[in-house]
Amino acid sequence: MNYSKCFALIPCILFAIVGLVACDNGGAGGAEKSSLPKARGAFGEIILVIDSTKFAGPVGEILTEIFEEDIKGIIREESLFNLKSVDPRSLTRILKMATNMVYVTTFDDPKPGSRVINNQFTEESKVMAKEDPNLFMLREKDEFAIGQDVIYLFGNNEEQLIQNLRQNKSKLQNLFLSKERERLGKALFNRKNSLATVLGRDKFGVELSLPASYQLAKEEDQFLWFRQPTPRTDKPDISLLFYMTDYTDESEVFPENIIALRNSILKPRVFADPSNKDSFLVTETLEPPVFSNTTIDGQYAVEMRGAWKSNNLSMGGSFLSYTVVDAERGKIFYIEGFVYYPSEAHRAPLREIETILVATGMKAAESN
Repeated sequence: MNYSKCFALIPCILFAIVGLVACDNGGAGGAEKSSLPKARGAFGEIILVIDSTKFAGPVGEILTEIFEEDIKGIIREESLFNLKSVDPRSLTRILKMATNMVYVTTFDDPKPGSRVINNQFTEESKVMAKEDPNLFMLREKDEFAIGQDVIYLFGNNEEQLIQNLRQNKSKLQNLFLSKERERLGKALFNRKNSLATVLGRDKFGVELSLPASYQLAKEEDQFLWFRQPTPRTDKPDISLLFYMTDYTDESEVFPENIIALRNSILKPRVFADPSNKDSFLVTETLEPPVFSNTTIDGQYAVEMRGAWKSNNLSMGGSFLSYTVVDAERGKIFYIEGFVYYPSEAHRAPLREIETILVATGMKAAESN
């Protein structure tokens, strides 16, 4: 890997816009690249290559804060990623095949582990980093395995590195979250649900993209409920809801009104216990949902993450929704996924829900 070449590309990239240095020189040559193994690793796993002493100090603390931050709006504490640190002197061939890898060093660190990483940088690269303290990241794709992302985080000293990491916390998180969605999407949409495609076009004028494993549970005029039920306790029960209504006023996307909309959709349509038709789902407000503004397919949307429960308190779980505004058509498209998975982690099923909902968005269905 030629880091001097990477740094030479800096003026050509969007550093000033995103605050990150991203460099992709293609890694190995075409012939060599084709012989690389496929990357491996569990979803949500990041291999952190760092001197063990440095990881035990302030740099390790900020890295843990970034990548193991608690997921917002979930019923129990779960981290964004599973961070596994390894000293570069202990890095094995198998670990180098990980899907997500992060190398971390500072150029003033004389410790053995940091020296191993520093030796991968040319002197010219180090000089350029010294002259511009805002340079702190390089990105390599498919460096040791196909389908791999390798990130190098560096600084002239720990204080400088920590400052850059703290300022770019969200960008670093989103970099790996986007990669996870891309990777998960390839697995999920290997086979698509043709019924969902037809119903989405007919009811909403939207191209619904659902995996084939989801089954239609209920259909109404402006409402669809798809479910991926499982008879096994070691797999999550995931439901996807789609609802469209008129949009008349911007107050409809205020947080309290989105909660009211959600409850009005679920109460008459989604039962908690199939044997008890009087049971229904409500939004947990003791721990209020978390809201954030976003865009989906170019349309303004409000993301809501939170917990749900049944009205008789017999069941509960986590949910993720998007309230998408189609101002041109005068419509609100409410899309949600909720998971029932008692006593188990909800991170993976919520990532699946997010990947599906973002893929569906407001993409207009193609006319016949």
